[in-house]
Amino acid sequence: MSNFSGPFKEVLQSFIETKKSLGYKYLTEVGMLKRFDRFTEDKYSSANTLTKEIVLAWCSKTSYEKQNNLCGRASIIRQLAIHLDNIGIDAYILPKNHFKSGEKYVPYIYSKSELQRFISETDKCHFTNQFPHRHLIMPVIFRMVYTCGLRISEARLLKVQDVDLTNGILTINQSKMDNSRFVPMADELTEMCRQYTSQVHIIVNSESYFFPMKNGRPVTLTNVYKNFRKFLWRAGISHGGRGFGPRIHDFRHVYVIHSLKKWSEEGKDLMVYLPILRTYLGHKSFAETAYYLRLTADVFPDITLKLERAFPDLIPIIEGGENESN
Repeated sequence: MSNFSGPFKEVLQSFIETKKSLGYKYLTEVGMLKRFDRFTEDKYSSANTLTKEIVLAWCSKTSYEKQNNLCGRASIIRQLAIHLDNIGIDAYILPKNHFKSGEKYVPYIYSKSELQRFISETDKCHFTNQFPHRHLIMPVIFRMVYTCGLRISEARLLKVQDVDLTNGILTINQSKMDNSRFVPMADELTEMCRQYTSQVHIIVNSESYFFPMKNGRPVTLTNVYKNFRKFLWRAGISHGGRGFGPRIHDFRHVYVIHSLKKWSEEGKDLMVYLPILRTYLGHKSFAETAYYLRLTADVFPDITLKLERAFPDLIPIIEGGENESN
């Protein structure tokens, strides 16, 4: 239960349950809905319908807020209104694209030199009492995100039983849209995981998180991000501030375009390899994977012709996004 207390507490809970039943994790959105719950409890405590006044008041842009964040807030409330309408409750549905979105984020593609410098900085991570395993976790988790093309949430939430140290296979459970899959690791990463396990998981508990905090919970995204920013700075890689990148998720983009470039240069049949890549990444549609074809062509224009010949109808115009999407 999310412990809502405002005038829409029951419908907010049913909305979240409906989203989860459709395969959405709906984790960060819950935090936004809790803010909406407090907002309505404070300003519209006697409301029994989601009126236009409430929706527009909630969607008022603050002076410090970015446009994309406003669009995110508006999108969630629009979805809530549609849910209410579907179950027979009167609600004002904000018109689609009512707020113009901000500038699209284009993934940052690290050079090989930058990757080497960044990884080198993770190896220099030192012990701290507040986070005893930090110096052991950071070198492994960032290598795993890049060399396996994982979303950071997938790496963070791994449990000991999900990391097969004998065969070098990761089991990714209930990822985006509850899509589970197996991901092979390189021999070097597998060996690093063995050494890491011998130091962190001395007493083996298959249900323990593979990358634990001091309290046994999984390492938090905030903690990983703070360390990420430190490693970037020490590696001499400039950062434009939150929302401008580079992002942790960009390592996944780099993994994909480097793989596509390598296969293209080796003369591999990309029509055969794209379905493999799609499965490896945990995509449910080719449209998600096709996004990387355009990104690869933009970064490595010398292989554009090969990509266009192989996928004349699949390469879309590149559009970025704020969140962990593909």
